[in-house]
Amino acid sequence: MPKEYICPMHPQILQPNPGSCPICGMQLELRQTGFEDDNELKEMNRRFWAGLFLTLPILLIANFQLFSSQFNSWIQFVLATPVVLWCGWPFFLKGGQSLIRRHLNMFTLISLGVGSAYIYSVVALFWPSVFPPSFQRESSQVDLYFEAASVITVLVILGQVLELKARIKTGHAIKKLLGLAPTTARLILGDQSEKDIPLKEIKKGDILRVRPGEKVPTDGVIIEGSSFVDESMISGEPLPLGKNRGDKVTGSTLNGSGSFLMRAERVGSETLLARIVHMVSEAQRTRAPIQKLADVVSSYFVPVVICVALLTFLIWGFLAPTHSLSLGLINAVSVFIIACPCALGLATPMSIMVGIGRGALSGLLIKDAESLEILAKVNTVVVDKTGTLTEGKPKLTTILSLCEKSEEELLQVAASLEIASEHPLAQSIVSAAKEKNIPLHPIQNFQSIRGKGVIGTISNNEVAIGNQKLMEGLGVDFSFALQQVEDMEKSAQTVFYLALSYKVIGILAVADVIKASTQDAISMLHEDGIQIVMVTGDNAVTARAIGQALGIDQIEAEVLPEEKNRIVQRLQSEGRIVAMAGDGINDAPALAIADVGIAMGTGTDIAMESAGITLVKGDLRGIAKARRLSQGTLRNIKQNLWFAFIYNALGVPVAAGILYPIFGVLLSPIIASAAMTFSSVSVITNALRLRKINL
Repeated sequence: MPKEYICPMHPQILQPNPGSCPICGMQLELRQTGFEDDNELKEMNRRFWAGLFLTLPILLIANFQLFSSQFNSWIQFVLATPVVLWCGWPFFLKGGQSLIRRHLNMFTLISLGVGSAYIYSVVALFWPSVFPPSFQRESSQVDLYFEAASVITVLVILGQVLELKARIKTGHAIKKLLGLAPTTARLILGDQSEKDIPLKEIKKGDILRVRPGEKVPTDGVIIEGSSFVDESMISGEPLPLGKNRGDKVTGSTLNGSGSFLMRAERVGSETLLARIVHMVSEAQRTRAPIQKLADVVSSYFVPVVICVALLTFLIWGFLAPTHSLSLGLINAVSVFIIACPCALGLATPMSIMVGIGRGALSGLLIKDAESLEILAKVNTVVVDKTGTLTEGKPKLTTILSLCEKSEEELLQVAASLEIASEHPLAQSIVSAAKEKNIPLHPIQNFQSIRGKGVIGTISNNEVAIGNQKLMEGLGVDFSFALQQVEDMEKSAQTVFYLALSYKVIGILAVADVIKASTQDAISMLHEDGIQIVMVTGDNAVTARAIGQALGIDQIEAEVLPEEKNRIVQRLQSEGRIVAMAGDGINDAPALAIADVGIAMGTGTDIAMESAGITLVKGDLRGIAKARRLSQGTLRNIKQNLWFAFIYNALGVPVAAGILYPIFGVLLSPIIASAAMTFSSVSVITNALRLRKINL
C-alpha cells in the first residue's frame, strides 16, 4: 500500500510525499498511523539546540554589555544570523508559501515578525545613517533587535518540537495493538506432523494447534479440545470464557491451561484485531478538529497587520515633512514588532499548559488540547460497564446458607473444593477464604466438569459446586432455591449451588462489584445536565439491573466490540456532543471517534493511548472535575485572546503613528519591543491563575 500524507487540520489535503499543508502550513503526517518516522523531529531538535546555543550568548551580550558597543553589535549579528536564517528557515519558507498561496496563517506572522526584527537590525548596523537623529544614540548607532529575533525563533522551534513529539505518540496505540498479535502459529500438516510458521503465512482453512499459555494466532473455530480463553484484551470483560468444540476464538486472545485445534476462518486484515486497528486509525483521522479562536483571530489579523504596515510606510513616505522614508520604515518596523504573534501565540498554549498541569495534580491526564477544550461542551457520556462502572475484577458477593452451617463454614467447604479448579470465578471464592484466613479441608477424588462445575470428596462426603446443569446431572434437588437465585441473577450476580451429599446446603454468588464512586459520579454528571448511556456486552437483564440501580438514562446491551463506535456515531448524528469512557481494547475505536475519549487508568494501555483524557484512579467523578477544568481553561483562553486582541488593536495604530499629528508621539521599536514583552507577561500571568482553580 503506497504511503499517503494528510493534513490533520485539513483532511482534504492528501499527497504521496511529505511536506507542509498549503492552507495552514502544518507538517503533513502519514495517513496510516503507527508507522511514523521521526526524521522531522530530529531535524527540528538540531535546529533548536543550535539556536539555543547561539542565542544564550546574545542574551548575555545584549543585557550586560560585555564588550564595546560596536563590538557587541557585530557579535550579535554574527550569532543571530545563523539562528534566524538557518534555524528559522522552515518558518520563513512556510511564511513565504502562505503569501504565495494566499493562505495567511500563524507562520506568516512568525516570519514577518522575526524577519522584520532581523532586517531592521541589519539595516541599523550597516546603514545607521538612514534613520533620523531621534532614533540614533550619541555614537550615531541605532538600537538593534537581534536578541528579539533570535529568542522568538528559538521559542517557536521549541513549540514545533513539542508538537512533533505529541504527534508521534498518537501512533503508539496502533503499535501496541499490532504488538498483541503473536509472531508465529503451529500448523498441522497433512501427515499430522506440526511445524511453526510465520503468522502472515496462515491461510483460511488451515488447522492450527494452540497450546496452554499461547496466544490464539488468528480468528477461527475450535474443532477439537477445549480451554478457557482470556478475551479481556479484546472484550474488556475480566472473566476468561470456556471454549469447546464449535466455539469461535479471536486472534491475539490468550489461551488458558487447555489445548485445542482450531480452523482459521479470518486471516490478515480480516481479523477482529486488524479491524480494530483500522477503526482506531480512521477514527483518529476523521475526528473533526476544533478550530482555535486564535486561528480565527489570526485569519483576520494577519492581512490587517500587513496592510497597516504597508500603508504606514506609504503614508509616511508621502506625507511626513522630513526623513519621510526613514520614518516610514521605522513605523512599519514598529508595527511588525508590536504585532509579533507572541501574545496571540501564547494565549492558548499557556492556558492549555497550565490547565493540563492542574489536571495532572488531580489525577486527570489530558493527552491533547482539543480534548480539554471540547469537554466543556459535552452533553452525553457513553460509559462501558466493566472496569468503568465496575471494578473489573470478580468478587464473592453473596453466601446464603440453606442449612445449619454458618456462612463461614460454607465458604470453607466451597474454597476447599475450588482451590483445585482453574476457573477464574473459582479463584474469587478461594481469595475470599484467604482474606478471612479460613483453613481449607483436604480433598480427594477431585473432578472438573467443564462448563458446569467441580465435584470431589471431603471427609468422606461427596461435595459439588456449580450451576444448574451440574445439579441436574447429579440428581440434586435445587427447586426450593430458585426464587433466591432469580433475585441474585437480576442483580447481575453469577450463582453457584453448593451441594453436600447430594443436598443443596448453600448458594454462593460472584459478581463484578460496582465501584464505590460510581453512584456519586453519575449524580455529579446528572447535576451538570449530562445524559449517561451505558454500553455493554452483558445480556439485557443484567444490564438493565445495573442501569436501573445506578439511574442511567439509556442502556445499550449485548453490544459487540465493533458496534460501540457505531453507537457513538449514531449519538453524534443526533446532534449530541459525546464523551466515551472505557477501559478495554474493544473501547478503543469508540474512544477515538468520540468527541472526547476518556480512559480508566486501571484499564488497558491501548484504551489510554486512544483516549484524549485518562482518569488515573479510574474514578468517574474525574469526568465532572475534568469538565470544570475544561470550562475554566476555555474561559482563561478567551480572556487571553481578548487581551491580545485589544493590545494589538491599540498598539498597532499607535506604532503606525496615529498619535503623531495630534501629540507628536512616535512609538520607537524599543518601546514596541517592551510592549510586546509586557503583553506576553500579562498573558502568562493570567494563565498561571489556573493553578488555583477549584475542581
